[in-house]
Amino acid sequence: MLAASACALSLGTPYVPLYRLPGALLDADSTLAGIVVTELRVPRLVLALVAGLCLGAAGLVLQEALRNALAVPEMLGVSSGAALGVAAPLVLAVSIPAAVEPLLAIGGAVLGGGLTLLAAGWGRSPSAVLLTGAAVAAALQAALLVLMVMADQFDLQLIYRYLLGSLSARTWDDVTGLWPWLLVALPALVLCAPVLSVLRLGDEDAEALGVRAQRARFGALAIAIVLIAPVTAVCGPVAWVGFLAPHLARWLDPAADAVRWLPWSAAWGAVVVAVADVPARLALAPVETPVGAWTALLGVPVGVALLRSGPRKPTARRGATRPDAARPEPRGTGPEAVPAAAKETR
Repeated sequence: MLAASACALSLGTPYVPLYRLPGALLDADSTLAGIVVTELRVPRLVLALVAGLCLGAAGLVLQEALRNALAVPEMLGVSSGAALGVAAPLVLAVSIPAAVEPLLAIGGAVLGGGLTLLAAGWGRSPSAVLLTGAAVAAALQAALLVLMVMADQFDLQLIYRYLLGSLSARTWDDVTGLWPWLLVALPALVLCAPVLSVLRLGDEDAEALGVRAQRARFGALAIAIVLIAPVTAVCGPVAWVGFLAPHLARWLDPAADAVRWLPWSAAWGAVVVAVADVPARLALAPVETPVGAWTALLGVPVGVALLRSGPRKPTARRGATRPDAARPEPRGTGPEAVPAAAKETR
């Protein structure tokens, strides 16, 4: 994260060496380098870190709630619904304030997530939720394609760049618009993490421990929507961050639970977005590429490699003898002293 932050603040036009960054930050209004760093690069870096934190945490919440390592916002209709809510007013030429866009994104995300839960029987089966969410996401993406056909050439370029996820031309206003939603989501995440650890045991065991599995799963989806929708409203659907960050957290500490994985997943999400934004801004300079394309290029192969190299249970070698198999059976009288073979015969 430190290396990506240094590259994000230094590289580009104009180039600002690392030793001149403190001076550029202090003399923000007097030099060109100071204006570029403080008004363009710093808010873009902060937005990348905040977006990665939200997407990484939301990915872990969805995967743990559905007990499926392939559950990502892109496959549950949440990201597609949020993107549809933001893109529809643009195509229909409806003028809306910038402060209302997160509400439209949340409405679209609720629509996509609600359709998924409704069609899957309100989360009775985690696998059914995942498969139904993929179908709902495909339907919402089809609606987005219809809107793209209806749009003119200028709006089409804006929608296309937005749907791939972009941090270009973002300012401090975009960053400050995310803080109210974070203030709502962070306490909910703290309360949700222990429940996610219980849901991993299965619905029956969770019910035995006093956790209503369906309501808990519904609440986890609501928290994920609050995390994903505002980020999607500002940056677009930055793909595969919610898939890669939880797997990196599990790879780092496979014996932990959701309480310990949650901060690591959020941190890894911030690292992924910050690292992907460096080539998105510089690879084809002066033309910028969408950061979502780079997160997909990085996330898919790394995520598949992590899935294939995950921890495996040790298996006994053929012909090996278990330590307890060589113990002599107890001698004496009473039912506890009956040899194991006699018990099996009975």
